Amino acid sequence: MGKHKRRYVTRVGEDRISNLPEHLIDSILERVPFEDAVKTSIISKKWRYKWTSMKVLTFDNHFNAKIAKNGAIDYNEYISTINQVLNLHKGPISKFVIHIPPMLLDSFEEIDEWMMLLSRNNATKLVLYNSNRRYELPSHVFSCLGLTELILENCFFSPPLQFEGFHNLEELFLLHIDFGKSLSGNQMNLPQLKNLHFLECTNVHNFNIKATKMKSLILVTCPDANLLQLLENPSIVVFGVSFRTFEDFDRFEMINSISFLSSLTRIEDFLIEGNFLKFLSAEVIPKWFPLSMNSLKRLVLQDFEVGDLDQLYVALCLLRNSPNLDTLRVHFEEPRDFVFLALDHLEYPNCLDYTLKQLRTVEITCLEGLKVELLFIKLLLAHSPNLEKISIKPIRGLNIRRRFAIAKKVMRFPRASPKAEMIYLNPEK
Repeated sequence: MGKHKRRYVTRVGEDRISNLPEHLIDSILERVPFEDAVKTSIISKKWRYKWTSMKVLTFDNHFNAKIAKNGAIDYNEYISTINQVLNLHKGPISKFVIHIPPMLLDSFEEIDEWMMLLSRNNATKLVLYNSNRRYELPSHVFSCLGLTELILENCFFSPPLQFEGFHNLEELFLLHIDFGKSLSGNQMNLPQLKNLHFLECTNVHNFNIKATKMKSLILVTCPDANLLQLLENPSIVVFGVSFRTFEDFDRFEMINSISFLSSLTRIEDFLIEGNFLKFLSAEVIPKWFPLSMNSLKRLVLQDFEVGDLDQLYVALCLLRNSPNLDTLRVHFEEPRDFVFLALDHLEYPNCLDYTLKQLRTVEITCLEGLKVELLFIKLLLAHSPNLEKISIKPIRGLNIRRRFAIAKKVMRFPRASPKAEMIYLNPEK
């Protein structure tokens, strides 16, 4: 039998991509750097003005690098370039991303005008990173009532008195935000808010909100936040709190440690940083809390100094009072002083005196191989009869011989769970 070859005939120069549905073309343009999206205008007549109707406009650090000369950005060129884009743009803008670079700014007048344009376009997502001096958000931002996502950095957050809230907002990420004093006493309604993150914000205690659907609350270095008030929301199931410096203790509004821990009974995911563990230890914490943390399934001990007896004691209390804990993640921080006190405590036979019956997964990172760290791992293995997996990742910089010695020691530790799988990870991954 002869071989038959099927021949395919295509039209020379056929423009298949231009015949794609508009929403797919928009999706393609949104996934390339903005200057590349503009360059598509030379593809054909059909593509000449497609970029002008993009619903997502991104002027990020990649865009800033393209217009920079000798590493610096000229103010006039920066403003004129973005103005030109916005003047040529047609149609709605659903998402606006801008990174204001460090440069000499006489005022934020032009940025205010861009915010006004967004309010007129009913934008749903605004991402504003500011590397300049702190920016006073104009009233136009608070008239963008269709916003579902708002990310702000280095701004003054002072809404007008008549502002009641963003009724559609679901994601709110605030970095280096100053809430001032004007918000004090005024409650803001955020009925659809699910995730709220604060990073190094000030006057947070003045940010009084009503968010009945909030699921996740993260606070990093916000010493004046009213934690108990924020945690009154019964829908919160993910909570993270962190201090980055000990100086924050002096500025933190004193709370009762037991009251704070008792407010976590609904939390399923809890991230707590080592400095905050030490803060809680300033008061006498009983071995058993008045109310157990029955809902807690996942616990993260971030930058945990296991060699600090205060931090160790609170960490063990959290483990002891979390009967349904399934996953534990520990990121070790190098111990400072008085490690011998923690060593003595870990070597005491009943330092935990509790069986972690539900614990299935343990993840250890930044392990240096210190005796106090290894004793903590040994303790977990001895008290987790249903453990399925423990992964260990040493700190970077350890030589192969040292890593092998650590692995050999850990492998010899007795395990309460006969099925516990031990995974030793490469620190470079």
